[in-house]
Amino acid sequence: MRSPILLGLLATIGFGVAKVCAVPATIDSDLKGLLSKGASISHDTSVAPRWSEFNPPQPGTIVSVATEDDVAKTVQYCLKKKIPFLAQNGGHGWIDSWHLGKNGVLINLRGLNQITVSADKTKATIGGGSAVKEVIDAVYNADAQILTGNCNCVGVLGAGLGGGYGNLMGIYGFSVDNYLSLNVVLANGSLVTVTPAQKDLWWALRGAGPNFGIVTSAVMKAKPLPKAQNTAWTGALFFTEDKLEQVVQAIEDIKLEAPMNIFLYFATSGAPDYTPTVFVTPFYFGTEAQGKAAFKSFYDIGPYQDTTQVLPQNAWNTGADGFCVKGERKPSWSAGLSHMVPATWRQVFNEFAAFTKNAGTGSSSIVVECYSLDVARSVPADSASFANRDVRFNAIAIAWYPDTSLDAAAQSFGTKTRDLWRSTDGFPSNRTYVNFAYGDEVNDVVYHGSTSRLKQLKKQYDPYNVFNQWFDLA
Repeated sequence: MRSPILLGLLATIGFGVAKVCAVPATIDSDLKGLLSKGASISHDTSVAPRWSEFNPPQPGTIVSVATEDDVAKTVQYCLKKKIPFLAQNGGHGWIDSWHLGKNGVLINLRGLNQITVSADKTKATIGGGSAVKEVIDAVYNADAQILTGNCNCVGVLGAGLGGGYGNLMGIYGFSVDNYLSLNVVLANGSLVTVTPAQKDLWWALRGAGPNFGIVTSAVMKAKPLPKAQNTAWTGALFFTEDKLEQVVQAIEDIKLEAPMNIFLYFATSGAPDYTPTVFVTPFYFGTEAQGKAAFKSFYDIGPYQDTTQVLPQNAWNTGADGFCVKGERKPSWSAGLSHMVPATWRQVFNEFAAFTKNAGTGSSSIVVECYSLDVARSVPADSASFANRDVRFNAIAIAWYPDTSLDAAAQSFGTKTRDLWRSTDGFPSNRTYVNFAYGDEVNDVVYHGSTSRLKQLKKQYDPYNVFNQWFDLA
């Protein structure tokens, strides 16, 4: 994303098992003999902080791995000792249903952040602890281009395995369409390489990865591209609130071609007034002239401020770096939409304005992400378990505040906003992108037409449901 207080994508993979049979001291002594010299063990959760403190996992032990084999060894140990665990990279997953407690182990993947680009620049090998910014920098500096999410601090594989939206998806499709192979620790603790040859598991991992394993690295498509050509026009167009309906209608009407995407935001002006603000962030992979021509309908509405400029790929996401601030409470609600209805968005704006009158809520936001989908939809819908190719827009409400005193107000704001979106979403049943979901959704809402097959494959690849932290399929 391209706003200093707004979000991008999920970056967490979950794992959980039955009752604990070991204590931290025993875990420490046992694991130290199994792990590589670069690995470490801690009982201080600050070594792997969460983006949101709203109902986060509460592990008693954090294992910071240094190799992919460290992940496998930790999983094997936890399986043997019946210790629940969860693997984490960026810690941005915001669902409210985590159930890892003090008897559990958090596997911190952050040390697996090595990225290499092939000599012909057509593929990149990405470690499971890599952040979006690290991947962009490595590939960009190699004179190549790769699809990633839009927030620098988010774990690139956690976000991608849920589906994987990004600035360049109009050209390359979803992240799940760009993987060539995945290294995965499975439910029996084995570390394996999964390719399209393993048809069922390959299908399941690309859309529901956290239910089937911990992805420790991936090989992903890249494209040779000199730095001078790897630029895009982007930034923000700010509008007065009375033009909201015109902006929403323009989003509904615009035909987003392959180089294009646009986000709509409701944010606040910040201190001291925290006035609700409306802006869009157009994106065009090309020149300023091409971008302004493509988004002429928005200029015709009359923005009062224009911060757009041409930037290299390694700077496209810098506007969202304020979003990377960890801590405080950030429950978030989302809905997939087939249409943007101006009257609905006026009601949503009113809900946002009312909520942000509460002290301490000034970093809250509303966002809708809108991408070119032609290339993504040219891929068969059943090619991966990701099931949202038919969803035009993904809307998210983020309630950001300091402490529990506003939990009830946030819950009211989030559920009312989601209900408003769903009331005119244009779908016969509720739809939500799994990486943006709140956590109270049933499987059919986040996995849609893939649910039945996923449940069957879950019985085959994880018969004891050890991966149960993330929209449980058992």
